[in-house]
Amino acid sequence: MSNLSGKTALVTGASRGIGRAAALALAKAGAQVLVHYSSAQKEADAVVEEIRQSGGRAEKVGADLSTPNGPHQLAKHVRSIIGDRLDILVANAGISKAVSIEEISVEDFDQLFAVNVRAPYFLVQQLLPTMCSGSNIIFTSSLVARAAVGNLSAYAATKGAVDTLVKHLAAFLGPRGIRVNAVAPGVVETDMSNFTKTEEGRNVAMGMQALKRLAQPDDIAGAVAFLASDEARWITGDILQVDGGSKL
Repeated sequence: MSNLSGKTALVTGASRGIGRAAALALAKAGAQVLVHYSSAQKEADAVVEEIRQSGGRAEKVGADLSTPNGPHQLAKHVRSIIGDRLDILVANAGISKAVSIEEISVEDFDQLFAVNVRAPYFLVQQLLPTMCSGSNIIFTSSLVARAAVGNLSAYAATKGAVDTLVKHLAAFLGPRGIRVNAVAPGVVETDMSNFTKTEEGRNVAMGMQALKRLAQPDDIAGAVAFLASDEARWITGDILQVDGGSKL
């Protein structure tokens, strides 16, 4: 088990799915966790309560990251709670849309990039003054950044942008002792993957994978906790594939 005692962490999109599991994993390892949500306040309250019931420390922080000033507002709120030190930023919040290039609208395209790329970029910018040597940033990428899956070209483009940011930010922040990595899940059984609720969808997902079961959020959270820990102290600029051997 990674030891994150005394560390502070912010997990965006932590009210459900992979973000929720990551928040719980970081708290279990000893970190104080700020649970970000956009609209799912009750779910965020439940995550905070679960962490506290287990003896951990957690607070919820709300912000709409689809707006231009959302990351700035979130950073301000975070700093009012933790002060001037943030050890772990898990930039997980994201949205997806399965739609063909013939049908996608400009509004949908812009929304995807606003939440999945612009928001984490400027959140890093706004929180950099709180990060120091030993801090680390973990993005959520995706299998679709390296392989064609379904009608997800616009969503895939946002995750390709995330992978590019990982490399550039790792190079830029490395001299400060700040690590930057990403986890890249395949198909995970969450609200975002509605097609896994059908037998046909599950068969398609497992047909892509070497390991023949559907991934659960906890499968990804363990990798996040690892990258956040000192055990991963010599890993930066990397995209960790956590996808059950998908599209080998």
